[in-house]
Amino acid sequence: MVHTSLDKIIALQQNTSNIRNLCILAHVDHGKTTLADCLVASNGIISNRLAGKLRYLDSREDEQIRGITMKSSAISLHYATGGNDYLINLIDSPGHVDFSSEVSTAVRLCDGAIVIVDSVEGVCPQTQAVLRQAWLENIRPVLVINKIDRLIVELKLTPQEAYTHLQKILEQVNAVTGSLFTSKVLEERAEKDLEKQGTSEGSSGEQIYDWSAGLEETDDSHLYFSPDQGNVVFASAIDGWGFSIQQFAQMYCQKMGIRSEVLLKTLWGDFYLNAKAKKIMKGAQAKGKKPLFVQLVLDNIWNLYEAVVIRRDKEKVEKMVASLGLKVASRDARHSDPKVLLNAICSQWLPVPQAVLTMVCDKLPSPLDMEAERVDKLMCVGARRFESLPAKTQELKTAFLACKNDETAPVIVFVSKMFAVDSKALPQNKQRPLTQEEIAQRREAARQKHAERLAANQGANEGAENPEQALARAAPQTGPPAGESGTGGEAPSGQTEAPAPRPARPPEESKDHFIAFARVYSGVVRKGQKVFVLGPKFDPSQALNTLPEGCCATDDIPPVPHMACCTLESLYLLMGRELEELNEVPSGNVLGIGGLEEWILKSATLSTSPACPPFTPLNFEATPIVRVAIEPKHPSEMPKLVRGMKLLNQADPCVEVLIQETGEHVLVTAGEVHLQRCLDDLRERFAKIQISASKPIIPFRETVIRPPKVDMVNEDLGRQHKVAVIHQVKEDQSKGHEGVQVDSGGLVTLTTSNKLATVGVRAMPLPEEVTRLLEGNSDLIRTMEQFNLSVKEGKTLEINQKTLESIRDFKEKLEADLQGWKWRNAVGHIWSFGPRRYGPNILLNNLDGYQRPSAWQCLEKEKPEAGAYRDFDSSIVSGFQLATLSGPLCEEPLMGVCFSVEKWDMKFSPQPARQDSAEEDTSRDAPGPPSAGEAEPDSALSSGGQSRRRNEAAADCYGPISGQLIAAVKEGLPASLSGQAAAPHGCHVHL
Repeated sequence: MVHTSLDKIIALQQNTSNIRNLCILAHVDHGKTTLADCLVASNGIISNRLAGKLRYLDSREDEQIRGITMKSSAISLHYATGGNDYLINLIDSPGHVDFSSEVSTAVRLCDGAIVIVDSVEGVCPQTQAVLRQAWLENIRPVLVINKIDRLIVELKLTPQEAYTHLQKILEQVNAVTGSLFTSKVLEERAEKDLEKQGTSEGSSGEQIYDWSAGLEETDDSHLYFSPDQGNVVFASAIDGWGFSIQQFAQMYCQKMGIRSEVLLKTLWGDFYLNAKAKKIMKGAQAKGKKPLFVQLVLDNIWNLYEAVVIRRDKEKVEKMVASLGLKVASRDARHSDPKVLLNAICSQWLPVPQAVLTMVCDKLPSPLDMEAERVDKLMCVGARRFESLPAKTQELKTAFLACKNDETAPVIVFVSKMFAVDSKALPQNKQRPLTQEEIAQRREAARQKHAERLAANQGANEGAENPEQALARAAPQTGPPAGESGTGGEAPSGQTEAPAPRPARPPEESKDHFIAFARVYSGVVRKGQKVFVLGPKFDPSQALNTLPEGCCATDDIPPVPHMACCTLESLYLLMGRELEELNEVPSGNVLGIGGLEEWILKSATLSTSPACPPFTPLNFEATPIVRVAIEPKHPSEMPKLVRGMKLLNQADPCVEVLIQETGEHVLVTAGEVHLQRCLDDLRERFAKIQISASKPIIPFRETVIRPPKVDMVNEDLGRQHKVAVIHQVKEDQSKGHEGVQVDSGGLVTLTTSNKLATVGVRAMPLPEEVTRLLEGNSDLIRTMEQFNLSVKEGKTLEINQKTLESIRDFKEKLEADLQGWKWRNAVGHIWSFGPRRYGPNILLNNLDGYQRPSAWQCLEKEKPEAGAYRDFDSSIVSGFQLATLSGPLCEEPLMGVCFSVEKWDMKFSPQPARQDSAEEDTSRDAPGPPSAGEAEPDSALSSGGQSRRRNEAAADCYGPISGQLIAAVKEGLPASLSGQAAAPHGCHVHL
């Protein structure tokens, strides 16, 4: 196919109904990039002979060496079918589990997906993961069963055996989809029944709940993959062929005299052809007949492979080529590799791009077909309901669904990731082809210079000939002689020219530039346009109350938290390894945006409307768990390492960069392959220095367990062990924090440095089922914390009924698991969860007479009043968060520990102060203890002069009282674990 011009792509971007945004998803080595090569070759970008070998979308050197995709990359293709021209925005994504974050960034920008399954390996773990990601993002998948040639060449299956094998693969894929669908329907059914129970509480009699009712009523036929529905393609991308049932139905409808609609329904299934009656009958398996799919489809493919690859029967091959009406080049027929001849035949008979792209255009939705449910999920962050959003924000849903391109439509763009591009790859720094006018001008200029040179030489020799005669003599020439092309003057250079002369480039100009990988959901994005950059914590209701009505990004507006204004410096069309500069991009298209590296770290939402909410955060299947400490080999290059790690953190959506309290620079990655790629990027691209890395460390979790009653030879430890524990506690107390005292009952007393505050804490291990419950409901705990924060700030956060019911069920399960006298009323006294306020540890408020807002405020109708120590309440919580984040053994996070605060005495009595203390807000955003300037001790106390003077006097030598409480709790809580921590005899690693 002829290469599609840039003007044609720009014209196709205007027709939103014929745009298809899709990504390729699969397990590693199932053939994603090979199939992408075939699709790219259909547009003439690469040769058909190089498809599957070039790996065009794997632009990194390490991707080519390892043979796996590490970065998702996009390309725009043109495909014509049924009299319509379609624009295919294709994104090739990795299949390795270490790079599953790249899959998340690709899926968010798409409306559909091509799921590839290896016909030999079947459904693999990453296949299930990508199907789940597509389901969570509400995008429609189609299926390609690839590498069918392996069934013939490697497994040597018969066509009948291959048909049975393919049926099993389809069942496996549909089982994954069915489980996802079942869980969704049951959740919706349970939610509806809970609403009915609330309205009919007075109904009498026993009710029997039928869980299968919702499954029977819901139509799920469109969700499953079936060849007769047209959403399945059988292919061998490496051999260049692929087909759908529709293609063979159209082939045989004229030969057999059977309607294509009938063949479409019977080619896949338990049907066979009765040759005598010339009818298609049912019951092939019961009657021992060949299924129609085997007889009409697989037998032909098997015969072709047998003649070309296995037996190399030239006569049979010639007959097949003649019967199919194909033309094969003589060099392909004489080639020593039979796969070359096979590819030449199959790419004409059953071209895989035609089968896949036709299925994509027919079965995958356009941006205009976006479901309302997906829009609600994108716009509602956390537990917020769509109905609770401001009215102007709800109006944007219409713009989402309409995908308008007019001037009045608000611009809404989502950036899923930032990727680095070398400055030489930018379009403005590349050589560009010359136009015909420029070629003619350069030819004329060269002709004149040559004529002047000849005239000057002749004038020096003869002194009589004028330049006009020399010019007339040189007129028939079209350029300078070949021997003079390298001497002075300007010679014509064919079809390309170097960039215009520029001043000498400084070394900084060769640095990496960051391009935003984005999609336009509404409006038209233009080069030089000003937009709002909305962070993940941006609240549109707060912005609408702060900003004047009808304001835009070009106006001079007051500052709004988590919102900034930026200019879109450049827009790019993503063409795999190439970038093409654009002036504007309409809605529904995938694009690259330059100049946002100073405004966006990893992902963000862009809009011209301040009412637009930030998009829901991306769903990452894998979390970074492998960490290494990094340092430069030459200490003087530490600033380069710091800068390089910042660039790496921005360029990779999954990596984490940390600086420990010891000053170590730590890199946290998703796996060993991901780690090696990050280290290579640091050495060769971002830091460009020699670095040394420690051995990889997998993070652990620390916990406490009951002391064993017997030793390793099953002898009773008894009193001897208790005495040893007491001596160990006393020894630890003498070595530990000077303000920590441990009594014989296990109560640890923490005292601040100025001796004005004393806190008594006791540590207890949580039951294992409680720890698992807390880990499994971290999202609900996070929602509860967001609600408590909004209440504390005087705002209202609406939580949908489904989430409230889930929180209520979570509380009931917690109460059921915490049984016994020591856990009496423990759930109602929960002060906080940790670390990071949603971890598997609990802080209990067991202080007599201390009333504070409950952690379950979202389930309560009345809010309790704050106690006398309300301003220092957050200091206890901050110390608890820091202590659970770094355990006493290996400085790893704690899990399964309950800290009960049983005593809290202070030698002066501050007055109750306002609820919205700045110190707690600081502790929520930053896990570390605030500095003296951030803690603001004066705002922590009342405005009374005596209380302020006492606090200032305490702060002179030891710092603010709030900071002292944080430090005391952080240092003292690990001491409460003394005597309960035991040497680990086992290790549980969660991957």
